[in-house]
Amino acid sequence: MTNDAIPNLTAFDEAALDRAFASLAQQARDAAAALGTSEAIESFRLEWLGRRQGRLNEISSSWLKAAPPEAKKLLGQRFNALKKLVEDLLDQAAGGGPSDAALAAEAVDITLPGTRRLTGAEHPITRTLNEIVSVFAALGYSVGVGPEVETDYYNFESMNFPPGHPARDTQDTLVVANQERRLQRDRLLLRTHTSPVQMRTMESQPPPVRIVIPGKVHRNDAADATHSPIFHQVEGLCVDTKITFSDLKGTLDHAMKALFGSAVKTRFFPSFFPFTEPSADVQISCIFCGGKGCRKCKQSGWIELLGCGMVDPAVFAFAAGKQPAYDPKKISGFAFGMGVERIAMMKYGISEIGQFFAGDMRFLEQFV
Repeated sequence: MTNDAIPNLTAFDEAALDRAFASLAQQARDAAAALGTSEAIESFRLEWLGRRQGRLNEISSSWLKAAPPEAKKLLGQRFNALKKLVEDLLDQAAGGGPSDAALAAEAVDITLPGTRRLTGAEHPITRTLNEIVSVFAALGYSVGVGPEVETDYYNFESMNFPPGHPARDTQDTLVVANQERRLQRDRLLLRTHTSPVQMRTMESQPPPVRIVIPGKVHRNDAADATHSPIFHQVEGLCVDTKITFSDLKGTLDHAMKALFGSAVKTRFFPSFFPFTEPSADVQISCIFCGGKGCRKCKQSGWIELLGCGMVDPAVFAFAAGKQPAYDPKKISGFAFGMGVERIAMMKYGISEIGQFFAGDMRFLEQFV
């Protein structure tokens, strides 16, 4: 293939360009009409579309470069039309589409089951947390949220953990570094419970208050089968006039039945929490053996599940600093808190709390 196949253009007006490209188009049609074998088709393709010596490449090299600026657009339009003609002729010569064998190879049996698309699903912790919240939402509780990085005041002091109190040792946590110049109450730390949201809520609105507070918390706990330094809580707060311990017992008994079934029983034992007085631990009848005694309930028939109590008047006194309506002489309330992982482990029969955080798809796919 040489430049002899491409005539030299001496004129670049529309008439001259039309004649030159019409001649080339006719040559392409004549050559395509004689194609009969795959070798001939490939030879035709190389003759016209070859990257080095193809006719279209020669036209681009000689005609487009030699054309004056005002003629380049006219020439380019005709060049594109010729290129499309050659490509169409090649498609027609090849049969206009894939062969029967190629079509058969790509055939799809529409009677076979379709490919299943993997869809996302809630993590078991998220699912359990939402289920707990929905139980209390049905009782008229709203949802409270707050920061995970809290001040010492909201996490400890306002919850009746004064500086130096031994109860702080049970909720040791990570403290943000380089805060020595700040007052103790203003130092930042990772919250050890969602209780700070209780105080923030009371400071922002007068009673009555009914909220549940789901969220992530942090404590300096050694990791084992049932403990993790990071876990999730759902706490609740109910404040109004004439709220009694009977209201607390009825609320939690209803919630446990909603979560674990109507046959579940609850019982309360005296306990201690700095922010409630009196305080209690709540046990439920073993959901695995029905209270008869088994390995999971240590043959007792009962499983300890959460803590609760009547809000300590000292906590109301902190809230009254910004909301005078929280006068402990006029109002009362109860609070409770439960670990989401513990409930999820019971509901789904999980023995290692670390499985929730390992990211093992084999474990998580069970909950899809």
